[in-house]
Amino acid sequence: MKYLFYILIIGIISGLGFGFYIKPEDAQTGDLIIGLSIATLFFILMPLFIYHRWKNKEVKDYMLTKENIEKMRDYSERKKL
Repeated sequence: MKYLFYILIIGIISGLGFGFYIKPEDAQTGDLIIGLSIATLFFILMPLFIYHRWKNKEVKDYMLTKENIEKMRDYSERKKL
């Protein structure tokens, strides 16, 4: 999965670079390449990254429940001492 991220990031950056490079000569093709690179970033890379980071996490650990609020209060009181 790590290598897939690297390949996608390199592809997106090179696509953006190529799009901006070719834009003065052929604006329509340059805009298309830039748009496809940005769309790939937001619709493919970002969801893959979010899934990868949250894969083995419990959502309950990040919610404000009474239990977690008590833990924060205890931590805050211990830190003051």
